Formats: sequence, structure tokens, C-alpha cells
Amino acid sequence: MCNMTFEEPCGDNATERMDSVEKALEEVLTAALPQGCITVGVYEAAKSLNVDPDNVVLCLLATDEEDVKDVALQIHFTLIQAFCCENDINIFRVNNMRRLAEILEGVKPGGESMDLHCVLVTNPQSSTWKDPALGKLNRFCRDSRGLDQWVPVINLPER
Repeated sequence: MCNMTFEEPCGDNATERMDSVEKALEEVLTAALPQGCITVGVYEAAKSLNVDPDNVVLCLLATDEEDVKDVALQIHFTLIQAFCCENDINIFRVNNMRRLAEILEGVKPGGESMDLHCVLVTNPQSSTWKDPALGKLNRFCRDSRGLDQWVPVINLPER
């Protein structure tokens, strides 16, 4: 059984579309990483958003089940979401931080783990980023807003 509103796609097409969006997110992250276009951490993301919000093309807010009860983290998320909406930055909630860490090679050079609760993807310094996967994510965000889902959730599958 599918519990969606009348306007939303249901069934196999919706599943295929989510698989496609999950794959596009992974493609964007793996392409942005070697270009140095990833900012990780709630504090670092807030600094980056404050300095140059026009350079941010995507914001991810990541949680696991235990993070849902972290009131301070949820307050940070609310503020970041509001800022992103005000500045027309596409934003997603991402479940499965372990998979996100795998994609982003989640360890700092000193061996310490990164704060992956907030991840920003920015344009490369040299040019505006034109990536088909990023375009797919942007369309998904736009379509989700049309269905009053202002912060769509992506469940990253295990590998």
C-alpha cells in the first residue's frame, strides 16, 4: 500500500524516481569531492553560508535515528533550512550517515571523523557547475516544493 497524497506519484515510478535521485546525489558528491567543493560540519557550513551563499548549490542535513532527539542539532537544522530557503539553496534531509561517510571518505587527514550532519556542495572556483546529476537533484527539489515538501528526504541505500 502506498500512503501518498493525490498529486504524488505512487508505485514503481516513484520507487524508480527515488532510486534515480539517490544515484544522482551520490554522483554529485563523488564529483564535488576531488574538486574541493564540499564543506562538512554544521559550524563550517554556517560560516560558508554566511560568507558566500550564492556559491552554494546544495545543502544536505544528515541524521541517524539517535540524532532525532538531539534538540540542539534540530535547532541548528531549522536555522540552516530557513537560511537555505531564503537564499534559494536546494536542501535535502539525508538518512544513513554511515553511507554518507563512505561516499565522502569520512575521515579528516588526522584520522578524526568528520561532522557530517551538514554538508554543502559549492560551485568550483573557476566556473559555474553544470552537471546532469545536479540538474536532476534541482528538478527533484523543485518538484517536491510543488508538493509542499520543502525539505525532501533521501534514504541512501547500503552498499
